Amino acid sequence: MDDGSVARVAHAPDLYPDREVLPVMTPSLQGKVILITGGASGIGRAAALCMAAAGARVVVGDIDLPGGEATADAVYRQGGEAVFAACDVCRTDDVERLVQAAVQTYGRLDAAFNNAGLEGDHASTVDCTEANWDRTLDVNLKGVWLCLRAELRQMLRQGGGGSIVNTASVAGMVAERGHAAYAAAKGGVIQLTRTAAAEYAGAGIRINAVCPGAIRTPMVDRELKAMRLSAMTPGSVRTPVARLFADTLIRLPGLRGLMLRMLQPLGRAGRPEEIAEAAAWLCSDASSFVTGHALVADGGMTIV
Repeated sequence: MDDGSVARVAHAPDLYPDREVLPVMTPSLQGKVILITGGASGIGRAAALCMAAAGARVVVGDIDLPGGEATADAVYRQGGEAVFAACDVCRTDDVERLVQAAVQTYGRLDAAFNNAGLEGDHASTVDCTEANWDRTLDVNLKGVWLCLRAELRQMLRQGGGGSIVNTASVAGMVAERGHAAYAAAKGGVIQLTRTAAAEYAGAGIRINAVCPGAIRTPMVDRELKAMRLSAMTPGSVRTPVARLFADTLIRLPGLRGLMLRMLQPLGRAGRPEEIAEAAAWLCSDASSFVTGHALVADGGMTIV
C-alpha cells in the first residue's frame, strides 16, 4: 500500500540540514575506453554495442577477424567509436598487443570485459580427453588470466583505478554434468576474480565476474546440438544400447529447447543483451562499491 513513505524519504534531507545530498547516478560509460574480448559474436558483440551506446570507446578483440570487424562496423553504424584488433587470448603477445591497441588508439584503458571463451566437448569426466581439457582450460581460464594480467599492468601504469569484468558461468557455481573441463575453468575464473579483486582493491581497481545461465548465443546453440544425455548421466547409462537410446531421445525435436526452459524458472533462455547490460553496469561508476563479486544472471537456474 502506498502510504506516502516514498515521498517522505525523498524529502529526508530537509530533516537533516547538515547531511550531504548525493546526486542520483545514471549508469554511464561516457568517455571510458573499454576493451572487450570475444567481441565477434554473442555476448561480446552485444556488450560492444551496449557499452558504445552508453558512451564508451570500444576496443574489440577476437580470433574471428570477419566477426570482429563486423562488430566494430555495427558500433560505427549506431554512432559509436570502436576499433578491432585480432587476438588469440591464449597467446601472451596477442593479448599485450590488444591492450596496446587500446592505449595507442585512445590513450588509456579504463575498463575491460574478458569475455572470450568456448564450450569444449560434451563429455563426462571419464570420457573427457586430455586435448579437450587442455583447450578448454587454455581459452576459458588461462586466457582470462593473461588478459587480466595485461590489463592490470596497464591500469597500474596509469596510476591505478579501473574496472575489469570476467565472464564466468553458473557452471562455475553448480555442477555442470557432461562438462567437467568447462565447469573447472569457470570455477577457476570466479576464484581468480576474487583473488585479484582482493589484491588490487588498494589501487582502486575493481574486478568482478558475470555468471550467465543459458543464453541464446552461437556457443549455446552449438552446445545444444552436441548435447548427449549419456555424457550427463554416465553412471546410469552404461551399455552401448542404453547410450544410443539416451542420445537419440535427447535429439527429439523440441526436447532440448524444452529442457533449457525447464532449467530456468523464468521459463526462457537469456538474451546476450541482458548479460551485456550486467557487464556494462559492473564497468560503470554506478557499481563503484562492488568488487570481487560474481554477478549471476541465469533466469533463476541456481536457486532451484
